[in-house]
Amino acid sequence: MPRFAANLSMMYTEHGFLDRFAAAAADGFDAVEYLFPYAFDRQEIASRLNDLGLTQALFNAPPGNFESGERGLACLPDRVDEFRRSFVEQALPYAIALACPRVHVMAGLAPAGASQQSLAETYQTNLAWAAAQAAPLGIAVLIEPINTRDIPRYYLNRQDQAHALVQAIGSPSLQVQMDLYHCQIVEGDLAMKLRQYLPADAQGRPSRVGHLQIAGVPDRHEPDLGEIYYPYLFDLIDTLGYQGMVGCEYRPRAGTSAGLGWLRRYRAERA
Repeated sequence: MPRFAANLSMMYTEHGFLDRFAAAAADGFDAVEYLFPYAFDRQEIASRLNDLGLTQALFNAPPGNFESGERGLACLPDRVDEFRRSFVEQALPYAIALACPRVHVMAGLAPAGASQQSLAETYQTNLAWAAAQAAPLGIAVLIEPINTRDIPRYYLNRQDQAHALVQAIGSPSLQVQMDLYHCQIVEGDLAMKLRQYLPADAQGRPSRVGHLQIAGVPDRHEPDLGEIYYPYLFDLIDTLGYQGMVGCEYRPRAGTSAGLGWLRRYRAERA
C-alpha cells in the first residue's frame, strides 16, 4: 500500500501551521510535507515531528518573493547568486534539522522575451550545482513539472522535459517530483506515464521519480473527486514497486478530517 504524506500547506488549514502536525498524526498520517518552513524555527518543527513520530517527506527551497508572485529562481540567469545562497543557507540547514531527504527546487517563471537557451543553460547548471551540494548530505534535489493553467509561464511543464534534464545531469541526487494532478492537466495518460517512469531502468538503476503527489482533477480537491480514478493508480504504483511517499497536495472542500473518507476506504479495502 502506498505511504501517504499530508501536505500541511493545503490540508488542515483550519489550524495554525504548527498545530497541523498533530492534526495529521491524529488522522493516521505518518509523514508530512509542505511548501516552505522558513517562517518557523527549524528546531520547533523538528520537535513536533519527533514528538508525534512523523517523517518530513519534502519541502521547497526558497522560491524568491512568493507573495509577489515569484515561483522559483533556478532558471533565472540574473538570480543565480540568490538561488545558490538561499539553497545553502536556508534549504539545506532546514533539511538537515528536519531529517528531510528531499528538497524541491522550483524552476521559476520564464520572463517575457527571455532567451530560451539562456534559461535552459542556467537551469541545468543550477540543478547540477544544487545536486552536488546536497549529495554528500544524503539529500535529493527534486524538480516538478507544473501545469501552466495554475502557474502561467512556469518553466518546467512536462515529464519528458524533467526526465531528460535528470538524465543529462546524471546525478543520482537529482530526481523528479511527479505530481499526477499537474501531469493529468498537461499530458494525461497517467497509467502509461507511471509505467514508463516508476520502474528501474534497463541497467537496474533506481527510478528517477523521487516523490509522487496527488489531487483531484480539475478542481484540486480530494482525490476521490473528478476525472481520475485513484484506487486503480494506487494499486498500479504498488505493482510497479514504488517505495517513496505519495503527497496529498490538495485543497479539502470542507474540513480536512471530514474529507479523508477516500483514504479510510482505500486502507480498509487493502488491509
